[in-house]
Amino acid sequence: MRRSELALAVYLPTALLAMGQGLLLSTLPTYATELGVSLTLVSVIASAAAIGTLLTDVPAGALLYRIGLRRAMLIGSALVVIGTMSLALPLSPTLVVAFRLLAGVGTAMWGLSRHAFITQNADIASRGRSIAVFGGINRIGMFGGPAIGGILATAASTSATFLLAGLMGLLAFLAAALFIPGEKASPPLPRGSGRKRWDLVRQTLRTNSGDLTAAAVAQLFAQMIRQGRQLLIPLVGTTVLDLNLAQVGLVMTAASVLDMSMFIPAGVLMDRYGRKFASVPSFALMAVGIGMVPFAGSFVGLLIAALVIGLGNGLGSGTMMTLGADLAPDGATGEFLGIWRLIGDVGMVAGPLAVGLIGTWLGLTGSAIVLMIAGFLASAILFFLVKETRIAPVVHVAGPVETLGD
Repeated sequence: MRRSELALAVYLPTALLAMGQGLLLSTLPTYATELGVSLTLVSVIASAAAIGTLLTDVPAGALLYRIGLRRAMLIGSALVVIGTMSLALPLSPTLVVAFRLLAGVGTAMWGLSRHAFITQNADIASRGRSIAVFGGINRIGMFGGPAIGGILATAASTSATFLLAGLMGLLAFLAAALFIPGEKASPPLPRGSGRKRWDLVRQTLRTNSGDLTAAAVAQLFAQMIRQGRQLLIPLVGTTVLDLNLAQVGLVMTAASVLDMSMFIPAGVLMDRYGRKFASVPSFALMAVGIGMVPFAGSFVGLLIAALVIGLGNGLGSGTMMTLGADLAPDGATGEFLGIWRLIGDVGMVAGPLAVGLIGTWLGLTGSAIVLMIAGFLASAILFFLVKETRIAPVVHVAGPVETLGD
């Protein structure tokens, strides 16, 4: 598939949905607080979508080949729209959690189907660039969302923000419906075909257990440091350095701008020289930057540390998704990527939890040390224990099973 076709089928709806969900970042915590519930329930509301995604990763992977990629994308985006726009209604806290869980289920189906779509349709010689652009567009889409959402909620209401976010999701649904090519009508699935696909995944895991175990551990640590930094930097800025929210926001924005500027170089490095040329320095740089955070001492020091982290994270744009695509076996792409994304999502949940729990016991310096170790471990494991997958993907195992969506 040509890049122009990918732009309309994947990148455009991705940007629209990312912008819509970015609107919620600054408004959802405030909205949850205004419900008059405990801080524990506020945290449940804030994390409910992530929990829904985590619980749905593997089932969604198994569902993809049964309903097809196009239908999975449309169902996923529709669930996100419903789960988002419903927040504009007067709801009880229980229903708010339920609708956020529903949005998380939709996010899992949407994200996994797009990942599988690129894996199957992008030319393998440009897979790194295709997925890096995908990751970069997600970053760009999320970048302006918090500011716009905050302004809209202040000028109008949080309900207006939820409606706009839902509208962006609806536009993503329409773009996907218009530009994702229709799939051929599938014949009735033979009895036991689903079991055969999982047998293929198990065979792949047994045959390449060393590489896949190492890659999975690296994925876990990589997502820990990526997500943990989002909590560590603001906490250090406000509680240790006594910076105001505007200064912390400026630090995060500057890091995000540098992060977003690196997705094209990341894709070129992966395709031209190998996946490790982007992933290994990416997580090492992030670890160095995280290690600088406790010693920042001032606004400028924290800004420099955040820029190093942003540079590293940008250099890793799409690296773990590309590695997952390379490792996925032919004939069971969806099932494998569901497991792969589950591992990454566990790391994404574990990162902030590690910052909070370890910070309570040992202070934020202890949290930074743990994240720094996670980053260096991810880099070292990828360098020493995971084979390069650019030239010859290590686990393409042939099997007499239908391809995804046929």
